Amino acid sequence: MSNKQPITEFDLLLIANHIIQNHEHYLDGMRATQVEEKEGVLVFKGEYFLTDQGLPSVKTTAVFNMFKYLAHQLSPQFTLQKFTLQK
Repeated sequence: MSNKQPITEFDLLLIANHIIQNHEHYLDGMRATQVEEKEGVLVFKGEYFLTDQGLPSVKTTAVFNMFKYLAHQLSPQFTLQKFTLQK
């Protein structure tokens, strides 16, 4: 049985963006805008700072590493709440 705390996507993004803004490698404009859960791992998404040609920029690696950091920090603690529509 998992000891992960269920959390809404909204609340998890608030926590994630707070962590991002207080991290030593924060870059202006860096933020998570979406999160999904795949096989128990939280996957964060947001602006990747691609060039006009759609290629990775210097900032892209920093953003990727930050989202990976969030996954390692938050996946053991939280699981996304699953909502079911009632008829």
